[in-house]
Amino acid sequence: MTSRPIITLTTDFGTRDHFAGVMKGVILGIAPGAQIVDITHEITPFDILEGAFTVAEIYPYFPPKTVHVAVVDPGVGTARRAILVQAAGQYFIGPDNGVFTSVYEETSHQVRSITNARLVLPSPSSTFHGRDVFAPCAAHLASDKVRPAAFGKKIADYVQLGMMKPQQIARRAWSGTVLKVDRFGNLITNLHSRNLPELLTRPFELAIGLRTIIGLARTFGECAKDEPCVIAGSSGYLEVVVNQGSAAKLLGCGLGAPVELTFYS
Repeated sequence: MTSRPIITLTTDFGTRDHFAGVMKGVILGIAPGAQIVDITHEITPFDILEGAFTVAEIYPYFPPKTVHVAVVDPGVGTARRAILVQAAGQYFIGPDNGVFTSVYEETSHQVRSITNARLVLPSPSSTFHGRDVFAPCAAHLASDKVRPAAFGKKIADYVQLGMMKPQQIARRAWSGTVLKVDRFGNLITNLHSRNLPELLTRPFELAIGLRTIIGLARTFGECAKDEPCVIAGSSGYLEVVVNQGSAAKLLGCGLGAPVELTFYS
């Protein structure tokens, strides 16, 4: 048996309106056997950084040839390009606005500008490329009848976000940012434990908002009630959390909030 192609959808469309649903209709009209996986349609509106974080979190767990569509696209209808990325044996389709920055940073890749008008819907609108451009392109690619080279030429000047990686600002200090606030109010930063092996051997402090947090907790349960802690989350990123509470509310911080990590001598 031939496995059914998989297409994932990550957008900021929400579920109240028809936008996500009509994208699925376009996909199924071209590739009726496709399996469509809704990653989330609740990305904070227009927040490309959160979209990039979400893409980074999901793609390693999908099989080869999965097509990932990410539509967080405040520049829709402008001169920004539509792109196809080949990386990690999978495909990524969306706007060229940095939403695939994490893919570029983590694995070898090729990026193509989507210019083949035969692969999009006739007379695409200037405000809904999710339906008119990205959905049909994903369906054509997933159907395995159109090769990546048919979408357009390779490009090297694709957009990358500068906030995905922390910056070393001193011998033992890094500055970073909050990439995402999850539904529990946990503040997920761009500081990753794999790049900071000293976390387990050296004391440190993390400054965020008006608070400074000392040291690393292993679990939520190790954190005192109503006190912020730092943990290494399930993906390895450092998170500022409150046991059974919201760190975002307690600290008054959100997406893009600066953080600073300093190791003691």
